[in-house]
Amino acid sequence: MHIVLWDTRKHDVAKDFAGGFGIGQYHGEGGFRGRLIRYMYKRDRRPVALNFAYLAAIFGKLGHTVQYCEDELPQRADVYVFNPSLITLDLERAAMQQAKVANPRAKIFVIGLVAYALPEAFADLHVTIIRGEAEQLLWKFDDALALVEGTIDVGSVRELDALPFPEWAPFAPSKFRIGYDFSRFPTGMVQQSRGCTFTCNYCPYIVVENSTRFRSPESVIEEIKRGMTNYGFRSFKFRDPLFGLDRKRVLKLAELIGSLPKKIQFSIESRIDILRPETLRVLREVGLTAITVGIETPDEGTLRQYKRAPIKDDRQREFVAQCREMGIRTVAGFMIGFPDDKVDAIKGVLRYALQVNPTYANFNIVTPYPGTEFFQQVKKDIADFDFTKYNVYTPVMKYKHLSREEVTRWHSKCFMRYYFRWSWITSNIHLWYPSLQKLGIGRAKPKALPSNTLASPAAASSAATVEMSKPVVGKPTTALPILGQSPGLRLDHAHSPSAASRTVDTKQTKG
Repeated sequence: MHIVLWDTRKHDVAKDFAGGFGIGQYHGEGGFRGRLIRYMYKRDRRPVALNFAYLAAIFGKLGHTVQYCEDELPQRADVYVFNPSLITLDLERAAMQQAKVANPRAKIFVIGLVAYALPEAFADLHVTIIRGEAEQLLWKFDDALALVEGTIDVGSVRELDALPFPEWAPFAPSKFRIGYDFSRFPTGMVQQSRGCTFTCNYCPYIVVENSTRFRSPESVIEEIKRGMTNYGFRSFKFRDPLFGLDRKRVLKLAELIGSLPKKIQFSIESRIDILRPETLRVLREVGLTAITVGIETPDEGTLRQYKRAPIKDDRQREFVAQCREMGIRTVAGFMIGFPDDKVDAIKGVLRYALQVNPTYANFNIVTPYPGTEFFQQVKKDIADFDFTKYNVYTPVMKYKHLSREEVTRWHSKCFMRYYFRWSWITSNIHLWYPSLQKLGIGRAKPKALPSNTLASPAAASSAATVEMSKPVVGKPTTALPILGQSPGLRLDHAHSPSAASRTVDTKQTKG
């Protein structure tokens, strides 16, 4: 069979973020400075969604041919596969309708989180909705083909090591670049784990499943080796929502990364309370360059209202400072535009961002994602149900004290005031240009750990246990660039625990 994976990059979409709902890019408002920030966003070319790379490998393993198309629709196909985001939903629907007319006998599969959370959006199109993880088609492809139309629940992949390694060849991987995390390209994506065990009520990562599954470190390293050999990847972005939840696995993975024939760069997303200083040093020694975390808002009442555990100010500042001293970039997400927000609340978020001073700060406008508890909680406060606007840069809520125009204006001010200040450049320039440290600019590179630390994950784990780090919660969200090699703005959503789940499962993290 000939299978077409249809895709689009219009509306500046990055489909692999926000759990699969997708996000956009900074719109460029704010005059010349706003356009400059947008330009930095546009410099990167993010990899296609990871589930498409897995499907390319799966369909190939099943003996089918695979073709990837952006915005064009080949008429010769037995199956068309669509992975819609919220902000490109209108484009995906139009392409499905076009496929039905041009090739009535072809099957149309709709996969991903939008298909899972909003199956009604495709009810009039007579398509097959794959509800669950699309990689389950490795075992359930024939069942999906047998369904004339409607929904098939395929569930989740329980043994992640049973999946073939992602196949990137159809997607022009030599062009992949994520400059806010790395200085070496091209960039690949990889996962060590899937899912989240926490319960933030606005988090899209727990819509499908509220648990975490792991791959073996050995399988992950074989995939990285393949990416280096077959596609020339020099950097890897881990797409785990909670990297480091199982510290034994992380230390073993660090040991294996350190034994690669060539040194790579890699970045991660996680929560601050999971990543102890000693673990960070181990990861930094083998190539960690950037960490995405979430901070959201310093307002404790707002955090508790939406089931997010408050974070102590000093611990967040300490974490960012530690990363800067180690030579690790930090990407922190902040949220503005809650229904009860006043101007003072937005100013407070900006002030706090300036105090914490991460390498990159992104200010997301609160967006209620379908399928989340938050969406149901604030449904009466949603002003716009046009999901093509759900890009985290456009207000879609009703506000008790502000107009949507005021939220838009203050959103731009946050970006302008954060990035256009001399202290931001001087405190981060050594992270973009490490060679400047030799000239005494920026902090000195931290001393390497003893060689036996990397050779023995157990020893590293024991040393890390001695380090005292107060629990802090963090949820990744967005990022930005601005100078030289560091550029490339972006936005992702990671995770934060609710007040009811502040501690990590000791069975998973003991070690």
